[in-house]
Amino acid sequence: MKALILIDIQEMYFTPGDYLLAGPEQAAKNAAKILGQFRDKDLPVIFVRHLFGEHEAISDIVAPMDGEPVIDKEYPNSFLYTDLKKILDEAGADELVIAGMMTHMCVDTTVRAAQDFGYTVTLIGDACATKDLTIGGETISAPDVQKAFLAAIDGTFADVVSSDAYQL
Repeated sequence: MKALILIDIQEMYFTPGDYLLAGPEQAAKNAAKILGQFRDKDLPVIFVRHLFGEHEAISDIVAPMDGEPVIDKEYPNSFLYTDLKKILDEAGADELVIAGMMTHMCVDTTVRAAQDFGYTVTLIGDACATKDLTIGGETISAPDVQKAFLAAIDGTFADVVSSDAYQL
């Protein structure tokens, strides 16, 4: 059975400041398209929320409905010290569809951990967002970060597809 995991699509990524991402609105809208498919087929949907202290609210673009679980986490890996695996097991999920924020951090870490648990994973690449990163005084642009992380995941840890291409 397939389950959808929406990782950290939270207000803090839409708000100017240290966590503002490149294109979070479009990524969230693309995630909402996939969310609609799962809700239409009454398939499991799990929301993951990173606890930061402010702007923790999940974006209204993909707001959970009554009965849809919300997992709170404190680490990039959505499985680490959470009930995510238990919820997926109880739902009988063996295939995961993942979208969320930030591609280079929580999405990447969770996708890789999902493979460790034996799940087949599809990552909706355009339903993820990231930001510019800096190393050694050099800035790597968000589009380049996005492409690099999706390329590293694709074919090894998940199949990366667009929201338009994905169909249940």
